[in-house]
Amino acid sequence: MSLLKLAGIVQFIINEHMIVAKCDAAQLPPLHANIIDRRNRKAGKLVEIFGNIKSPYAVIWCERSDNRTTGEKLYTK
Repeated sequence: MSLLKLAGIVQFIINEHMIVAKCDAAQLPPLHANIIDRRNRKAGKLVEIFGNIKSPYAVIWCERSDNRTTGEKLYTK
């Protein structure tokens, strides 16, 4: 069993395919990392990192974001 690393917490749902998550700078996942939810289901792919170096945000491209909620924790392996 692999341990999950926190990728970020959903802050904004931009549209059907794009969400913005607040990340921890110490655990920042790499670009194009696969992002999963707490049930180990694919949530999307990290496509951009922006914002302050100490408090970055990530744009995650999803096939569908309608099953995501603000405040939800997302992970990477």
